[in-house]
Amino acid sequence: MAPRNISHVTEFILVGVSDRPELQIPLFFVFLVIYILTAAGNLGIITLTTVDSRLQTPMYFFLRHLAVINFGNSTVIAPKMLINFLVTKKTTLYYECATQLGGFLVFIVAEIFMLAVMAYDRYVAICNPLLYMVVVSRHVCLLLVSITYFYGFCTAIVVSSCVFSVSYCSSNKINHFYCDNVPLLALSCSDTYLPETVVFISAATNLFFSMSIVLVSYFNIVLSILRIRSTEGRKKAFSTCASHMMAVTVFYGTLLFMYLQPQTNHSLDTDKMASVFYTLVIPMLNPMIYSLRNKDVKAALWRFVTNPWNSFKSM
Repeated sequence: MAPRNISHVTEFILVGVSDRPELQIPLFFVFLVIYILTAAGNLGIITLTTVDSRLQTPMYFFLRHLAVINFGNSTVIAPKMLINFLVTKKTTLYYECATQLGGFLVFIVAEIFMLAVMAYDRYVAICNPLLYMVVVSRHVCLLLVSITYFYGFCTAIVVSSCVFSVSYCSSNKINHFYCDNVPLLALSCSDTYLPETVVFISAATNLFFSMSIVLVSYFNIVLSILRIRSTEGRKKAFSTCASHMMAVTVFYGTLLFMYLQPQTNHSLDTDKMASVFYTLVIPMLNPMIYSLRNKDVKAALWRFVTNPWNSFKSM
């Protein structure tokens, strides 16, 4: 028997959002605008919640880190995506692909649990307002954020190691605009049972626990709001968590649409469109959601624009 000549992949080709040549330049400008708005919005939130003395509460501390995560997630994906719109050969090196997958996993897992942490923060603020600054102290805030980042990093190491532990032989064309688990494993020429199991268990576990925290927190928040007798009091309590509820609904709604659709209707193209939404569109929308519906952020922005030096002096 003649020996098999197996050539291992050293680079991948990213198909992108669309492989139609006439759409590359229009799509480049669309996603360039999205990325510029994402960067401006999230860097703006980070700046305001850092320099403004009136935004030094746990809620805005968590919002700052959500903005860091959103900016990081979009930056891992968007620059390479924008370059590929302009070049003919849309290649990415093997280790570059592994690094992008790892970075994406760090930020997407961190975002899932940061939203859960923010839901818990709103639960304490509304259900136990007198103990709020004790329960959600500076030390607790730092601990929760550190655990969120650390868990995201550990998940990225484990999952990306499993995905790149399999062999990639001849086919190297990824039907996606970045290196993601499912389209990568679809190219493997070896058994993918273990990495697919790890990916599934990780995604299911992360979604289950984070959504459980969010749902339990908001169930108790709604009960507390309904116990408030005055209409003005209910409106004020609801306004403190309305922005977060909107962000959670958009984010988890997209993930549930992606993971709970029937297998007969499931395709990599559908995953691609959903991925555009939660890697690029949601990071752009979050700063708008938290600033346009938040009087404190709008007031801080006005103070920063009219008298930036005073904002820095108050740090």
